[in-house]
Amino acid sequence: MSWRPPYRSSKFRHVFGKAATKEHCYDGVPISKSVQDNHFCAVNPRFLAVITECAGGGAFLVLHLRHTGKIDPHYPRVSGHRGNVLDIKWNPFDDFCIASCSEDATIKIWDIPKEGVTHNITVPSKELQGHSRRVGLIEWHPTAGNILFSTAYDYKIMVWNLDIEEQVIRNPVRTITVHQDVVLSMSFDTDGNRLTTSCKDKKIRVIDPRTGVLLQESNSKSHKASKVIYLGNMKMLLSTGYSGWNNREIALWDQDDLSTPLHHEDLDGSSGVIFPFFDPDTHMLYLAGKGDGNIRYYEISSKKPYIHFLTEYLSSLPQKGMGFMPKRGLDVNSCEVFRFYKLVTIKSIIEPLSMIVPRRSETYQEDLYPMTAGYEPAMMADQWLDGMNKGPVLMSLKPGSKPDSITGLTSGKALSSLETRRSLRRPGLLQPSPIQNQQDTKENKEPQPSLQGRPWQDDKNGSAISNGQDHTQNSPPKTVNELRQVYYRQQDEIRRLRELLGQRDVQIKQLELEIKNVRNSQGSH
Repeated sequence: MSWRPPYRSSKFRHVFGKAATKEHCYDGVPISKSVQDNHFCAVNPRFLAVITECAGGGAFLVLHLRHTGKIDPHYPRVSGHRGNVLDIKWNPFDDFCIASCSEDATIKIWDIPKEGVTHNITVPSKELQGHSRRVGLIEWHPTAGNILFSTAYDYKIMVWNLDIEEQVIRNPVRTITVHQDVVLSMSFDTDGNRLTTSCKDKKIRVIDPRTGVLLQESNSKSHKASKVIYLGNMKMLLSTGYSGWNNREIALWDQDDLSTPLHHEDLDGSSGVIFPFFDPDTHMLYLAGKGDGNIRYYEISSKKPYIHFLTEYLSSLPQKGMGFMPKRGLDVNSCEVFRFYKLVTIKSIIEPLSMIVPRRSETYQEDLYPMTAGYEPAMMADQWLDGMNKGPVLMSLKPGSKPDSITGLTSGKALSSLETRRSLRRPGLLQPSPIQNQQDTKENKEPQPSLQGRPWQDDKNGSAISNGQDHTQNSPPKTVNELRQVYYRQQDEIRRLRELLGQRDVQIKQLELEIKNVRNSQGSH
């Protein structure tokens, strides 16, 4: 018999979690005390949004990613709902647009100024009215621009077209009524052609999101699902829930056959809901339990046994919710493959947590970062409603990559429509002054410096974002604490560059020695 190793070979076998230091956390955030089983946090490469506790309505904070440290208790908020905010989601194709839903049965769309929230924003750019009870979940379509899905305690899922000019939209383009109880989670496949949901009746459903037709429904008595997600293009679903013995468990399903799970696995006997996160580029699955301090991560394969446990991140700080950074906002030079933003209510902090693949080299590792979903929609809302299907527009994460490396580029009509919508003057949105416009024009005429080494470049706005920080929009520090933080960041950057230079010097000396040895060997012959 041939010997086989007791473990499965994988490049992600040694992934580890690295929590941010205290000065790089967000301290003093009044995190919401709502009992809703949602993430309460949304992140993009520019901003961090978190639902907060407040009196007299609902509100949430929008912070620049670089705004770490102690947060001012009077920091301006986005507050326009009459009831508690239950869910927030950034538009995947517009880093300055965020949607929120509330107990007041409305969904509101907000435009965030480039410089961030400098005063309380109370008037949304759009308001969606159609649900009769509180709205608990919202999801953007992954490939079509300005298509939003919402579900409420009236057991309905509504599809909204935000390209309509009216500020108040009362009629959704589609209402899906296949559920008999409250919807607990929604998830799309990669192309946005299928929508899967978990419901309070413990059933999993697969729905055609365009027509609202029910395609599949689970009837498993042994697994009570609470959250469900699509596993990228693997044509499988993963659900988290409880077994017949009330143990927390995960189950894997074939999207075309929900009669019995392909695989299920018991986790523990805790009671908190488990939030699943899946990275379709690395096929890694992360499980974070509400009220837990640990995060389990696995690798998913298309063959049995399907789920392969890798390791576990352990922490004594329990999380109430979790946000995660899109792939285009990660630090690829440090081999970061995933980043969480952990809401810790007992300390009122938000702790960034990076998942890192240990590599000796500090350069870009191409095998870790395949082409990933980018920031451009594959089609417009009307095209999707008319029956068009398209996969996501892909982009490269390689530092210094040019825009032409993006595949499946959208039409000029889609881009011009998006830019036009951004440029519209909306109530509650700060407008740039004439002086600022002159400065922007002058900057656009000047040649742009090379962005080699940056993990991501915002080609639409011409600004570079590295490690989640926008270096082109840094405002001068206003307090001693902010000045100290800027100083520490500069010192870290200088130290990193010195180490990089030292490594380059060593490599040069090694090459010189090799050349000398080759010449000596040739001379001896």
